[in-house]
Amino acid sequence: MTAYGYFLSCEEFTPRELLDQARMAEQAGFQALAISDHFHPWNDEQGQSPFVWSMIGAISQVTSLPITTLVTCPTVRMHPALNAQAAATAAVLTGGRFRFGLGSGEALNEHIVGGGWPDAGVRLERLEEAVEVIRKLFTGERVTHRGTHYTVENARLYTVPDEPAPLYISGFGPRAADVAGRIGDGFVTMQPDAALVDRFRQAGGAGKPVVGGLKVCWDTDRQRAVKTVHRLWPNEQLPGELPQVLPTPEHFEQASSLVTEEMIADAVVCGDSADDHVKAVTAYTGAGFDEVYVNQIGPDQRQFFDFYKTEVLPRLTESR
Repeated sequence: MTAYGYFLSCEEFTPRELLDQARMAEQAGFQALAISDHFHPWNDEQGQSPFVWSMIGAISQVTSLPITTLVTCPTVRMHPALNAQAAATAAVLTGGRFRFGLGSGEALNEHIVGGGWPDAGVRLERLEEAVEVIRKLFTGERVTHRGTHYTVENARLYTVPDEPAPLYISGFGPRAADVAGRIGDGFVTMQPDAALVDRFRQAGGAGKPVVGGLKVCWDTDRQRAVKTVHRLWPNEQLPGELPQVLPTPEHFEQASSLVTEEMIADAVVCGDSADDHVKAVTAYTGAGFDEVYVNQIGPDQRQFFDFYKTEVLPRLTESR
């Protein structure tokens, strides 16, 4: 049975706004929370980027909903051992309601430490080894690891949950879906692609949750909503590997200058048609997703949550 959650965007909102959204999401009837993990926003217009681990600690004190990072790159910006410590503490603070979403990352956030940005194959190798290190440390035992990409010397996590946080692996192509099926406790992908979900399940993911999400823009004026998305999130329409390799918000702004309002109108649910919102969310259910997270673009957060509480979530629950 599909669960419906709210996606907190650290790229667009201040810490206080994110806490308010977490509360409103629970009050509206959403069943879970997801949160992005970025060092930079995608562009300066979005304008925010609070530290995800501080946010998870704060959110754990204002809501009882489960929370998942969508997603953390555990390979460059922070060593896997530090990511393991952060995730273990998050799992303790949330009473075991934390799920650790992991991916191979984007240059936008990871190049900042000056280590270069490897090709996709090396990024996946690093992700696999990072997952190995994190799982070892989650045991609470002393760990020494000397691998191809990472070294850990005599490390032990003293604060660990009763059960390790599940590791959900992100992927947007067949090779990444295979890796997720082999090493993950679940799969994260953002498009309602039934073939990719099947690929994950055939690669070892049978019976494991599949998680995805979408952005929408509620507004009583559809064209105004399109303009809001075009101003804040044109990067969502960039093709191929660009989102993984462009290094700065300025580069994303340059590439996004090619994105038109017409492209936004065709690709993103904008406006206040409950039918449109329900159809977009249920596309994920039809593709085999177990959890779907919705993110509202722009300032009309209270109106969005009221709309979903009264018009959308009841219909999704009925269809489920």
